[in-house]
Amino acid sequence: MKSTLRTLLFSGAMLTVLSVTAEPPLPGGLEPSVPTKQAPRSSGPALPSGLGLPGSAAPEPSLPSGLGDDTSFINTEKSYSPFSVYGFAEARVGQRTHDDEHQRNTFIGEGRAQLTLDYAGETVTARVTGDVLFDDVQRDESVQLDRGRGPFDLREAWFQMPVNQHLDVKAGRQILTWGVGDLLFINDLFPKDWNSFFSGRDTEYLKAPSDAVKLAFYFEPANLDVVYVPEFDSDRFIDGRRISFYNPLIGDHTGRDMPVNPDFPHGRELALRLYKNLAGAEVAFYGYDGYWKSPNGFDPFKGQNTFPELRVWGASLRGNLGKGIASGEVGYYDSRDDRNGDNPLINNSESRLLLAYEQELVPSLTGALQYYVERLEDYDNYRDSLPAGMPQRDKYRQLLTNRLTWLTHNQNVTWSLFVYYSPTDKDWYARPKVSWKASDQLLLETGFNSFGGSEETTFFGQFEEASSFYAAIRYSF
Repeated sequence: MKSTLRTLLFSGAMLTVLSVTAEPPLPGGLEPSVPTKQAPRSSGPALPSGLGLPGSAAPEPSLPSGLGDDTSFINTEKSYSPFSVYGFAEARVGQRTHDDEHQRNTFIGEGRAQLTLDYAGETVTARVTGDVLFDDVQRDESVQLDRGRGPFDLREAWFQMPVNQHLDVKAGRQILTWGVGDLLFINDLFPKDWNSFFSGRDTEYLKAPSDAVKLAFYFEPANLDVVYVPEFDSDRFIDGRRISFYNPLIGDHTGRDMPVNPDFPHGRELALRLYKNLAGAEVAFYGYDGYWKSPNGFDPFKGQNTFPELRVWGASLRGNLGKGIASGEVGYYDSRDDRNGDNPLINNSESRLLLAYEQELVPSLTGALQYYVERLEDYDNYRDSLPAGMPQRDKYRQLLTNRLTWLTHNQNVTWSLFVYYSPTDKDWYARPKVSWKASDQLLLETGFNSFGGSEETTFFGQFEEASSFYAAIRYSF
């Protein structure tokens, strides 16, 4: 209810701003120019445990297709309406390749229509985006905007305006993203939708919205982004309603017969990013104060999963190296409710590292590699406090990823493969996909989600029964 009220307040604020904006409009979608010598301003782009989104030379990292703001509505004609409307209609179906006693064999079966209204004034820009959804797998759920459930999802409802030459404000429901990882996140502590990502929805749906105020400061020494979230926005985490998972508290898989209903905190979140271009390299420092984004704690007295308090400090670096782009990112996760690491029901603190390289291998074929590692802090205390029979984590969890993207048929057909493989957990997740742009409006797509591992208790191994194939058709307008 509070989240819905926040969204309505943000939308009301947006409509108030629009009603008093009468200045002649600039070409649609153009933002105020950057008043300093810094790079152009931008909008800022675990799963349980670190999964987290190849690069460009702009302050904001480039994302897989669909993530981040869409500026396709910009109109360069001098005579135009400041309002633009666009969207798409889509059908998407998918089937499991393994039987799951806790779930239906139909993995995804939905029809979706998305509509976006953009306003591009001289000083104010605004957007409202909503999805109407028929979901055959979870058809009986009511609308819960803060959880992304039900037949309607409000994806965006924000306005943005400059306060002065050094400050822009963006307020409302918005998609926020930063960091340098490709489908791996360290310092991006904004909400993710892991159910969408694992079930074959478009990659844009990996990013869930935040109800937030973003302040973007622009100065000669460096630029600073400050994001304030008045009430905690969690991940749309794996809760068993669509995807079964291994529950260490009972030592078995659980699904829709025993969904997770955690105790959500009501505190605020604060995220900071200080960034600058130095000698052609992008340097950034990050801070976050809030909670673990998925329910990585358990309260035995309430019998509920919880979101322990979390503070994160980190940095990233990206620049040209040889014929490609190299990047790195680090982060320290301070688990404030278990700083000694002796409570087995709360995540220990962690250190995380990501190294990546991307290059065009041959014309129209791009490859990218990433190495990611988590180090569990206070490991001896963790191991000594672990109850008998509960799976034990390794001190180090390593993960390798590989992305290949090949454009053929006049770049109308995209062949892509993204693979996660953990040499320590001995598990994997593969995402092969083919999409065909049949026309400017029509897109057809098919792909697989393949999980596996030697143990059902590891992160990807637990989802083996969620392996599936899917197909989709989308018409844009």
